[in-house]
Amino acid sequence: MTYSVGQVAGFAGVTVRTLHHYDAIGLLAPGGRSHAGHRRYSDADLDRLQQILFHRELGFPLDEVAVLLDDPDADPRAHLRRQHEVLTARIEQLRAMAAAVEHAMEARRMGIELTPEERFEVFGDKDPERYAEEAEARWGGTERYAESRRRVATYTKEDWRRINAEVADWGERYAALMAAGEPPAGPAARALAEEHRQHITRWYYDCDRTTHTALADMYVADERFRAFYDGMRPGLAEHLREAILANAAGA
Repeated sequence: MTYSVGQVAGFAGVTVRTLHHYDAIGLLAPGGRSHAGHRRYSDADLDRLQQILFHRELGFPLDEVAVLLDDPDADPRAHLRRQHEVLTARIEQLRAMAAAVEHAMEARRMGIELTPEERFEVFGDKDPERYAEEAEARWGGTERYAESRRRVATYTKEDWRRINAEVADWGERYAALMAAGEPPAGPAARALAEEHRQHITRWYYDCDRTTHTALADMYVADERFRAFYDGMRPGLAEHLREAILANAAGA
């Protein structure tokens, strides 16, 4: 049984033009012709086409496919090993590209419109994207989350530098307060807890005291936030939580 070029194209998922090209370069010549001179492909031709498409899928150029199929001295294993090396390198390259795209997508989602160089300059290894998933999971459907995204989308590199400077200054003063033995419920700690709340309100969203106490629990319960605050001084996350609760209770 033989098949027309159109039938074979349909079987293989290629174009008629592709089959004509394979015939022209001697890669796949049909085994017969009709009385009218039209190409007719046999089962053996279909088997060869399957091998051609397999090697093309692996990335082999057509001239190498011809060698693999027709040269009795060709070593298919050597060709496959080399192609495996090429494909492995390509996979690693694509993974790196995918990671870069995901990073850019997340930055867009966060609304942080900085170049990679600016992001490293501003944040270093303390990338705010690390907290994006947690924030969206907790508050993704709230007006506060939407307001925060609207605001940060407008911030420049200088805005982020100012935000980071405020956080660093606050952290130094809070660490000094703890070193001095100030209790969480004392006036000094409560004042810094209130400053912390005002910082959020100024830069992200209106953070009332109820919201602030919910954040306080998260700073202790979530290891990422605890690590951030305890990085300023061991135990600061727990101390801040108690100060925030005391500040809210005394308001």
